[in-house]
Amino acid sequence: MALKSQSNYRSQRRGKGRAISPHHRELIARYLPAWLIIAMILAMVLPRLVSSALDLAFSGVRGAPGFVISATGTIIGTGADVIVDVAEAGISLVLNIDDVSIPNPFSRGPSGQLAPLFTQEVAYWEQDIMRWATTYSLDPNLLATVMQIESCGHPTINSHAGAQGLFQVMPFHFATGENMHNPEINARRGAGVLSECLRMSNGDAGLAMACYNGGPSVIRRPINTWLAEPQRYYRWGTGIYADAKTNKSSSSTLDAWLNAGGAGLCSMAAGELGLN
Repeated sequence: MALKSQSNYRSQRRGKGRAISPHHRELIARYLPAWLIIAMILAMVLPRLVSSALDLAFSGVRGAPGFVISATGTIIGTGADVIVDVAEAGISLVLNIDDVSIPNPFSRGPSGQLAPLFTQEVAYWEQDIMRWATTYSLDPNLLATVMQIESCGHPTINSHAGAQGLFQVMPFHFATGENMHNPEINARRGAGVLSECLRMSNGDAGLAMACYNGGPSVIRRPINTWLAEPQRYYRWGTGIYADAKTNKSSSSTLDAWLNAGGAGLCSMAAGELGLN
């Protein structure tokens, strides 16, 4: 009996310990609405903050890569949006693809040949493009299309935004001490970004190229909401790539790209490669 009474006493004590005091009830009543409002605001704002952080981490500088054209059609620079360390912005997010040799399940796979429509400066790299396509499990015509728009095969060109080489890769995407103009290293880094964009776009090559240019947020938004540069990049990239996949010997989209200023970029590339 004594043991039972003691047990009841302890249960009552525990029950009393769980009771909320009037003071605590007053605090909850006073501050709970404010906390609920804060929680609602965070729920609305956080997704946008995360999306912006990813865009910064993936894109670097909005409006690249590919050459930037003035209203008169003059080339005023080249550039690339790739993966960037955004520690400067207070975000500890670094996407650094060091090994992209694992096959990409969303790529269409090597097509077996490079279409004859590409300019001579890009065709100069044909054997390398075929090898890189095999190594990184990408369609060689897709790699060639990106190279066409990015640098027209110029291996050492720099953009006003700091993008480098054949695939116009931003410096902070390279490991310390890497030669950014080395075609093998540059291709590895560029292929890594393109593979990630293909993964994010579920294998849609057009969206992947727009992602390569404008960052991953373009994949989630209607095309008419994109900036002008990703829209141009998407239009040129999809047109050239569609013609290349059918092994055409010419492309009206490539001609439009050349007339819009690409011919100047290719002239510089030809001089660098000794093709003049």
